[in-house]
Amino acid sequence: EVQLQASGGGLVQPGGSLTLSCTASGFSFDDYDIGWFRQAPGKERAGVSGIRRPDGSAYYTDSVKGRFTISRDTAENTVYLRMNNLKPEDTAVYYCAVTYEDFAISTISDIDYWGKGTQVTVSS
Repeated sequence: EVQLQASGGGLVQPGGSLTLSCTASGFSFDDYDIGWFRQAPGKERAGVSGIRRPDGSAYYTDSVKGRFTISRDTAENTVYLRMNNLKPEDTAVYYCAVTYEDFAISTISDIDYWGKGTQVTVSS
């Protein structure tokens, strides 16, 4: 059984930083792409960043390029999303997500497993 345990959300001021963690069990990083989606109030859930097979290359949506960094610890089966220079528009519920498809072009319907969301609020 695939399980995704996400943590690390919180309240931060604009310009601040947070790191999200997603610890996975029940699957191999070799078999799936893994990353993060987010859903802001009144908006659709959309992909933010992911790690793609087979080479572990990173995907970022345009709005977070240069500010967010995704990484993984294979030994710990954990994926991290370091978010720097946070902006109010980054406020959303962030979801860890696993897909057999290419994360870079995945939509909600392509996700095979979801973690519970973690709230990120950027506000002064």
